[in-house]
Amino acid sequence: MKNTKKDIRVLSRKEIQDFFLSHNIPSFKGNQVYQWLWKKGVHDFDLMTNLSLEHRILLNTYFEINHINIDFQQRSTDGTIKNAVKLHDQFIVESVLIPTSKRTTACVSSQVGCSLDCVFCATAALKRMRNLNADEIYDQVVAMDKQSKLYFKRSLSNIVFMGMGEPLLNYKNVLLAIDKITDPDGLAMSPRRITLSTSGIPKMIKKMADDKVKFDLAVSLHSARQEVREKIMPFANKFPLNDLSKSLAYWYQYTKKQITFEYVIWEGVNDKKEDIQALIKFCHQIPSKVNLIQYNPIDNSLMKEASEEIIESYLKALTQSKIKVTYRRSRGEDIAAACGQLANKL
Repeated sequence: MKNTKKDIRVLSRKEIQDFFLSHNIPSFKGNQVYQWLWKKGVHDFDLMTNLSLEHRILLNTYFEINHINIDFQQRSTDGTIKNAVKLHDQFIVESVLIPTSKRTTACVSSQVGCSLDCVFCATAALKRMRNLNADEIYDQVVAMDKQSKLYFKRSLSNIVFMGMGEPLLNYKNVLLAIDKITDPDGLAMSPRRITLSTSGIPKMIKKMADDKVKFDLAVSLHSARQEVREKIMPFANKFPLNDLSKSLAYWYQYTKKQITFEYVIWEGVNDKKEDIQALIKFCHQIPSKVNLIQYNPIDNSLMKEASEEIIESYLKALTQSKIKVTYRRSRGEDIAAACGQLANKL
């Protein structure tokens, strides 16, 4: 028999209130259910203890809660935790909890697979099957908050949308998830502790600015030369750097938030003086900082991280040009949990 129950988490607070009213039950019961779902992260109506048995039976009759499950977990020697997250339809995505001495960061996925074709990213080899729903994104955060408390004795401090998928190609659900994460009746996390990382889709970057989002923005850049960027990120031929620059200027104009450029340096790809100068010129167009990232090899890749000498050249040139720059060593590389390595190979 076909399941006709609806996932209650697709409903707004008002829709849940209206459901109760339609059954001659006071609307405040809808508020209680909403808080159980989004503030306490409960996945079972029978655990909603301030509801009567009659009301819990009513909810079970009409609704279900399609929650995630952590199917498998791996721990790195550096403390990083990679999760295989099983969705209600049996698809798998990965999330990563990254601890440091002072904070823990949740790296969440937004799509099953990816629509883009970055040659340095393992996820790009996976066919995009579907977008994650807002509740599936939210559930990843709840699960990793519990892990953070269990293993590191503190709550999550930061969230980054740097897992599987391109967040701006799942715009509606990503923003709805962030709304639930930051809502006082949700997880009540500050949007200033959230960073969305995109490969750079100008139209959607402008839309974020128009929508007055409060979180931070990072752009996976890797080259400020169009011909080079297209070789490593072929989709970029549809999104020229000039258009990207204009959209980022628009973002800054309306948000006053500095952009972070994520940048990996590869031998024979973007390791020349003209690559450094192009990056400096691009950064001077928009208030920004650069995060140089250690390259994490993937299967069958011929790409190799540039030498320490070249990396030092980047660091020196950017610093001399008054551009803030850091070099970030990878975490969780031994369990394929580092940037660009997520490919459901647990």
